[in-house]
Amino acid sequence: MNKNSSLNYVSYLKVDQILTAQNPRSGSDGHFEHDEMLFIIIHQVYELWFKQILHEIDQLNHLLLANELSPALATLRRILTILKTIVGQIDILETMTPLQFNSFRSFLDNSSGFQSVQFRELEFALGYKRQSMIDHFPDGLHGRSQLIERYHASTLWDTFLQFLNANGYNIPEEQLNRDVTQPIKSSQSLQKVLLSVYKNDPWISRLCERLVDFDEGLQEWRYRHVKMVSRTIGGKMGTGGSSGVKYLESTLKPMWPDLWEIRSEL
Repeated sequence: MNKNSSLNYVSYLKVDQILTAQNPRSGSDGHFEHDEMLFIIIHQVYELWFKQILHEIDQLNHLLLANELSPALATLRRILTILKTIVGQIDILETMTPLQFNSFRSFLDNSSGFQSVQFRELEFALGYKRQSMIDHFPDGLHGRSQLIERYHASTLWDTFLQFLNANGYNIPEEQLNRDVTQPIKSSQSLQKVLLSVYKNDPWISRLCERLVDFDEGLQEWRYRHVKMVSRTIGGKMGTGGSSGVKYLESTLKPMWPDLWEIRSEL
């Protein structure tokens, strides 16, 4: 007998669990606010996409360390397509007016996107690390151990530098062996290496451009998020006690500054 004979679409995809994971808080008093369902589903989908992007970043790191450029470029293309999808979801959220959001906002209590462990993992995986972020997640919280692991692990930027070094580009020692828990800072000596890549190596320069696309895509998502929050709650305090728009605006900066600063020299 085939051991998978009982497997079907519903059981394989855990459809029952997925479709029963939406529990609007506004319905607890018998009055269900219609738009809360959209809010829940959009953010649950975000978390699924974050999970997939992290999965793809791990694969990308593996491919770059194995010096497999072509599949690495294909993986980056997939990540960029997912980012476009994530940005597009904001269009759906913006069909909800400020009054509609405020009809259930009080039920969110201390819940906030600021508390997304996976998004912090994504930031850490790309190089935007802050020890203080870990402190926001208590011991025992699902995902905290993975976040700590990401904090101490090499970032995609570090893997990229190792890839360049393995392909004959003399990466400065202080960059190649930097403390991976520290913020990524621009380096003029590294910029000279990157300029050489762009001028002499069309294949690896494609990788550089895809990384710029990745960085720009993440900034695009942040920008659209800022504007969506601004049009929805204005200057109000964010949910969960965050500063709202003010905090989000502070995140609008490149992840990998050297790839941007060389533009004026090309």
